[in-house]
Amino acid sequence: MKLKSLLLRYYPPGIMLEYETNGVLKTKSIDLLELDPSTDVDALVEEIQKAEPLITASRTEQVRLLVQRLQAKLGQNGSHVFYLFKVLRAHILPLTNVALNKSGTCFITGSYDRTCKVWDTRSGEELRTLEGHGNVVYAIAFNNPYGKVHTLIGHCAEISSSVFNWDCSLILTGSMDKTCMLWDATNGKCVATLTGHDDEILDSCFDYAGKLFATASADGTARVYNTATRKCISKLEGHEGEISKISFNPQGNRLLTGSSDKTARIWDAHTGECLQILAGHMDEIFSCAFNYKGDIVITGSKDNTCRIWC
Repeated sequence: MKLKSLLLRYYPPGIMLEYETNGVLKTKSIDLLELDPSTDVDALVEEIQKAEPLITASRTEQVRLLVQRLQAKLGQNGSHVFYLFKVLRAHILPLTNVALNKSGTCFITGSYDRTCKVWDTRSGEELRTLEGHGNVVYAIAFNNPYGKVHTLIGHCAEISSSVFNWDCSLILTGSMDKTCMLWDATNGKCVATLTGHDDEILDSCFDYAGKLFATASADGTARVYNTATRKCISKLEGHEGEISKISFNPQGNRLLTGSSDKTARIWDAHTGECLQILAGHMDEIFSCAFNYKGDIVITGSKDNTCRIWC
């Protein structure tokens, strides 16, 4: 095996290795989920070299620099305040969903008008319209690599959301039966059923490291859970209508929610404190998302507009 290049992966934190074996280019990852600003970089690099034979002495300084860049990113202040950057007249009918690509350079919108549109984040220019659906576009994503793994049987009503954690070992589903379920992705078995919401669960998500997950409900609240213990660690209360969308920032310390009360909110994921209210839409918000750095937010609304906050 011959190492070709080292690539930095910010979230979840790690280093990607591109290497060649028998003439075939492959990739593998070194996960650094426990890295924090106080980690001893030299000791960590030494551990990486012992565990990964592709990291030779000639690569030591490069690995050290990559780890230091990750540390600097993790140590950045999370108190960013968002301002409206641009309003896009996106579709002729209400929007159902928005999603950013991994680099945050463009995003896609879905609509009741049966189309998807791809947009340039910086300029707001429409790059492409995707046509062909015979009905409403309810869900969209960039470069989703996952196919059908198992048939998951257990909920008593419609499943409103389904997501993998970062390493595809767990699946989280939310349902109209007011519960969310955690499933082992390797065998399709339910490992936990979580109750507590008073109405349908409309969305759910993992943080980038898979340590936390969150649910959003038609009861107007969201809940944050510890993945390892399955315990609720915070409850997000304050919206005056159902919460249709929830997502973590890349750092995992903030949550973004969109609601039928026409606002989006930024929350502290660990305490449940509302840090900021993003107001301005004229109708309910169907979707919202952070970019890969966590310093740009996009909201999509039934008022036929998207708003970019930065």
